[in-house]
Amino acid sequence: VEQDALFDNLRFDLAAVMKRKNEIVQGRVKGLGILMKGNGIETIHGTARLEAGGGVSVTGGDGTRTLEAKSVILATGSVPATLPAVPFDGARIVSSTEALSFNDVPESLVVIGAGAVGLEIGSIWMRLGSRVTVVELADQVLPGADVQMARSLMQSLKRQGMGFFLSSRIQGMETRDGEAELSGTDAKGNALVLRGSRVLVAVGRKAFLDGLGIEARGIALTEKGAVKVNAHFQTSDPRVYAIGDIVEGPMLAHKAEDEGIAVAEIIAGKPGHVNYATIPGVVYTWPEAAWVGMTEAACAAQNIPCKTGSFYFKANARAVTAGSTDGFVKIVAHAHTDRLLGASILGPWASDLIAEAVTVMEFGGSAEDIARTMHAHPTLAEAVKEAAMDVEGRSINGAPRTGIQGKKG
Repeated sequence: VEQDALFDNLRFDLAAVMKRKNEIVQGRVKGLGILMKGNGIETIHGTARLEAGGGVSVTGGDGTRTLEAKSVILATGSVPATLPAVPFDGARIVSSTEALSFNDVPESLVVIGAGAVGLEIGSIWMRLGSRVTVVELADQVLPGADVQMARSLMQSLKRQGMGFFLSSRIQGMETRDGEAELSGTDAKGNALVLRGSRVLVAVGRKAFLDGLGIEARGIALTEKGAVKVNAHFQTSDPRVYAIGDIVEGPMLAHKAEDEGIAVAEIIAGKPGHVNYATIPGVVYTWPEAAWVGMTEAACAAQNIPCKTGSFYFKANARAVTAGSTDGFVKIVAHAHTDRLLGASILGPWASDLIAEAVTVMEFGGSAEDIARTMHAHPTLAEAVKEAAMDVEGRSINGAPRTGIQGKKG
C-alpha cells in the first residue's frame, strides 16, 4: 500500500506479535467456553471413543467414564497431510501448526503446496522478511480456482518477492549445512534443488479419526478416507452423525459450522440443510482471493452455457484511495437465464465482498439483481456491482465493450 508517510527507526518485534496472536486465540477459546456453559452444555476434557455397545467412553485426568446418548455427533476435525519424501520433524520440516509459532523469522522458507494454507503462511513470513519459494505439483496456484484469478494472485505475490515452481515435484530431502535440501523435478523434467532454513509442508489435510473407535460401530468410510454420511449427516450407524472436516467437502470452518447447525436441527426434529453450491472459499493473502460457485472452466466441463463480466479495482475509487488496486471481480452467469452461477474476487477485502455473491446465489438470484442494486459510493463493493453490470456490457466505470452484450463462455 502506497501512502505518504515517513518512518524513522522502525522496528519489528516478533515476540510481541506472537504474544498478541496467542492472547487472541486464548480469548476466543475462553469465549467459546463461556458460550457452552451459558447454553447449558457440559464440557468434558479427555479422549473419546465409540464403544461397540453404544456408549462413548471418555478418558481424562480423572480416569474413564462412559456416556450414554440417543445421538452422537462426530466432529473431530483434521490434521495436516504428510509427504513421505519430506517427513515432519517439528523444527526444520513443519506443518501449518508449527509454522504459525516460529520464534524467529526464517532466513529462507520453502513451501510445498500452493493451496490456501501454503500461500497464506508463506505470505506472512515473506512480509516479515523471509525469502519464500513455493513448489506446486499442479500447473497453477490454488488448483481448481478461476485460472485468471490464480495467475493474477501469483503475479502479485511475485512482485512482492515470492518465488514459484509450478508443475514441479519434490521427491527427496537431506540436511546439509544446517539447512534442508530438497530435490525433485521442475516443469520441464529437469532436476530441481532447493534449500531452506525451514520447510513448510502444506499438501492438504486429512480427517482425524485415530482412536475414535469407528470400527467398533461399523462406520463406513469413503474412498478418500472421510466418514460416509447420508443427506441427514447420519453414518452407517444411524445413531451416530458426522460433520466438518471428517466428512467429504471443503475443509473449512464456516462449512463445518453450518453443518453443525443443520445436524442439531435435524436431531431436534426440524429441517436442516447445507447448500454445498454456495460455500465460499477465501485465501487471506494480500491481495485477498475469494470465490463461490462455478468458474468458466467448470461451466465448460459440464456443458453449461455461461457469460461473464469483470471489473478491475484499479478503476474503483475506494481501492485507488486505499492504494490497493491489484485484482478484479469476475461474475459468471447462465447465458440464457442470467442466474448467478459463481463469482471470483481478487483484491482488497475480497473475503468480505464475496458475501454479496453468496447471498444472491443462495436465493437463486441473477447477475442483474446485483447490477440493479444500489451500492454506496465510494466503496469496494461497487466493483461487484460493476462486474455484474459488465455481464451485459453495461459497466459505467470499466473499459467500454464493443459488439454483442456480455462475454459468452
